[in-house]
Amino acid sequence: MNRFGRTGYLLLGLLFSAIGILGAILPLLPSTCFFIIAAYYFGLSSERLERVLLNHPRIGPVIMSWRMYKAIPKFGKIMACAGMSISAMIMIFSPAPYYVKIGVLLGLVASAWSVVSRPNLEDVAVATVVATASNQ
Repeated sequence: MNRFGRTGYLLLGLLFSAIGILGAILPLLPSTCFFIIAAYYFGLSSERLERVLLNHPRIGPVIMSWRMYKAIPKFGKIMACAGMSISAMIMIFSPAPYYVKIGVLLGLVASAWSVVSRPNLEDVAVATVVATASNQ
């Protein structure tokens, strides 16, 4: 990979990490998805920074479960859908033009479908334990 590409990926990883940190502080901004994206870009640019995220006690397990199973914890699904529902209600009652409202609502529905269609992390973890136990 050329030097420009590595630097660009590093900058993207830092940007998404900063947004993830903001999401951990601000109530309606998510953090996990931004840390997952940051880990992806650090994987392309900085093994050391990728390890920092993967070894973090709160963020690391979530990133690893996403990479291995593309699973989302049930509580995370509930919170994501609740946040999208609040956003939808705000958008419905906003003075925005109808075409903007429809576009945003369609985007929220697609995002909610994406979240809900992923397996529950708890179910994947149980299935993994059962499969491991049956192989022994």
